[in-house]
Amino acid sequence: MTSIDPDEIAKFEAMAAEWWDPKGKFKPLHMMNPVRLDYVTDQIAAEFSCDRRALRPFEGLRILDIGCGGGLIAEPMARLGASVTGADAAEGNIAVARLHAQQQGLEIDYRAAAAETLLAEGEAFDVVLALEIVEHVADPAAFIRSCRDLLRPGGLAVVSTLNRTARSFGAAIVGAEWIMRWLPRGTHEWNRFITPDELAAMAEGAGLQVVDRRGMVFNPLSWRWSLSSRDLSVNYALSARRPA
Repeated sequence: MTSIDPDEIAKFEAMAAEWWDPKGKFKPLHMMNPVRLDYVTDQIAAEFSCDRRALRPFEGLRILDIGCGGGLIAEPMARLGASVTGADAAEGNIAVARLHAQQQGLEIDYRAAAAETLLAEGEAFDVVLALEIVEHVADPAAFIRSCRDLLRPGGLAVVSTLNRTARSFGAAIVGAEWIMRWLPRGTHEWNRFITPDELAAMAEGAGLQVVDRRGMVFNPLSWRWSLSSRDLSVNYALSARRPA
């Protein structure tokens, strides 16, 4: 079994050079990244009792960013002290991520690999981040099981994706792809979006305990993103623990 969908990988290979251009094809991710980072760091700090005031609060934690792209999340995790592995099936993404990390003086273990490859190598992590990837894999439920297997007992998985609603179609496809043209047409397929209840069922079916769900909401008037405990209609994140 493999989580790789060759057509989806090809989409991101074609855009790999633009990962670190905040005005390029990944502009939506750059805009969302601060609030996404806030959610991830809050969940990790709460789960592992980290002191957010420390210079390197995640020192001693081993974190996997699966589907890491150009390293938009992997790099902040490394700056916070974690030992970070970034994995992506698109080799072009990894090449960009490695070069950017070197330019920033960061040590990140980047690998052109799928989750199943890391499992076969016997890897295990305290935290697995799967951000904006589950809607692009061949079998989401199997992918979530692989994320569970990559976690040490007591470890935490954080998954973010798009809900399958009329609002998400309007925002992620009509708005971002058709009108604003931030992303090439066809980057997202609405029928592959996953509802929060579906994702929670996948996590629980894999033996994980869901501990939090939160929406990431874009306000077109203020042009800012924020976290919401009530509005999960477009972008959202879910955290789940592997029982100790």
